[in-house]
Amino acid sequence: MEDNSGGSYRVAADELRQFVERFENLEIEKRNIAAQQKEVMAEAKSRGYDTKIMRKLVVLRKRDLQDLAEEEAILSMYRSALGM
Repeated sequence: MEDNSGGSYRVAADELRQFVERFENLEIEKRNIAAQQKEVMAEAKSRGYDTKIMRKLVVLRKRDLQDLAEEEAILSMYRSALGM
């Protein structure tokens, strides 16, 4: 931590302010992106798409294909065991 004397304190304060302002700007961007995502889902819903399923697809598309295939195989086996 910088000491409170002279210019070194001022430099640290300016740097701190810059970090805080950058973080605040990112928060604003995050809210804007969330609003845009909400608009996309509202439009999809108005055209008859199931947005709950669409959100699941988004999550699935992020996953590794090998892990996903393994999970689906186990899920299928469990369903079969339960007579589903």
